[in-house]
Amino acid sequence: MKTFALAVDLGGTKIEAALVDPTGTLLPGSRFRAPTGGGSTSEELAASADSVVTQAMAALPDGATLIGVGIGSAGPITVERGLVSPLNLPAWRDYPLRDQIAALAESLTGAVVPVTLRMDGECITMAEHWVGAGRGVDNLMGMVVSTGIGGGLILGGLAVAGPTGNAGHIGHVEVGGFDEACLCGGTGCVEAVASGPNTARWAKAQGWVGETGEDLAASYAAGDDIAIAAVRRSGRAIGQAIASATALVDLDLVAIGGGFSHVTPNLIDFVRDAITQRELFPFVAKVRVIPSGLSGDGPLIGAAALVHRAELVA
Repeated sequence: MKTFALAVDLGGTKIEAALVDPTGTLLPGSRFRAPTGGGSTSEELAASADSVVTQAMAALPDGATLIGVGIGSAGPITVERGLVSPLNLPAWRDYPLRDQIAALAESLTGAVVPVTLRMDGECITMAEHWVGAGRGVDNLMGMVVSTGIGGGLILGGLAVAGPTGNAGHIGHVEVGGFDEACLCGGTGCVEAVASGPNTARWAKAQGWVGETGEDLAASYAAGDDIAIAAVRRSGRAIGQAIASATALVDLDLVAIGGGFSHVTPNLIDFVRDAITQRELFPFVAKVRVIPSGLSGDGPLIGAAALVHRAELVA
C-alpha cells in the first residue's frame, strides 16, 4: 500500500502544499501554490492555505493512504499550541494554522490525521539531512535566505526545536558592523541586513536602479558595482552569523537555500570569506558552507520529513 505525507510550507510570499512519498519524492501533479504577502488579510491567508491543501489532497492516488501532515512555517511559531506568527505576515499573530489544516484534512479524508508543525528552517535542515547535501552529517544547520532568513539545527543526529519550536532562528542573530532596525525589535539582525528585499533596499539607497532580488541578480551578472557591493555585504553578514552559530553549537556543515541564495554563486564565496576571519578558532573556521542540494523542493521535503522521519523530531 502506498503511503504519503501531505507537506505544507508557509512563507512570506507564498504557501505551497504537495504529497511526498517515503523516499522524499514529490508526487507529480500534487504540488500547488497560492500567494501570501505582507499586505494579505487573515482571511486571505486562510483561504490560500485551504486552497493548496485541498488541491494537493485531491491528487492522492486511489488506494493510497495519507499518514500525516507536516507543516513548515516561517517563524516565530508556538509549537505546543500549533500557532504561527510569521514576522513578514502581520495579519497572522498567534494564528492556529495547525488546527485549521487538521480540521480540513479530517473533513477531506473522513479520518483524524496527525499534524506536526515546526519552523521552516528546521524543515529545510531535516530535508538536507534526509536526501540533500547533509546526508551523513549529524551536526548541521540549514538556512533559508529569501524574503526572510530562517534556519534550523540538527545536533547529534536529532532535530532541535527548543521549548517553543524556534531554535535555530538564525535570521534574528545580530551581526556586528550593521545598524539596520529589524521588525523583531533588534538592530543589525542578519535578516534585516541580508534578506533579498533588504539587500535590494540597501542597494537602492546607494543609487542602484531596480526593485527585486531578481533585478539585483541581473545587475550583478552585468557587473554593476552597487549590486556587487550589496551582494558582498549580504554574504558578509550571513557569514558572521554562521560563524557565531558555529562558535555556539560546533557545526560541521551549513547548507543554504532559498530564492535569494541564487542571486549569484559568488554569494557562498562571500559567506565563506567572512568565516575565514575566525581562523584562529579552528573549530569555527572548519564549518563547511554549501548550497542546498534540493533546489526549490527542500521546504516541502522537509515538511514531509516531520512525518516520514518523525523519530528525529525532538
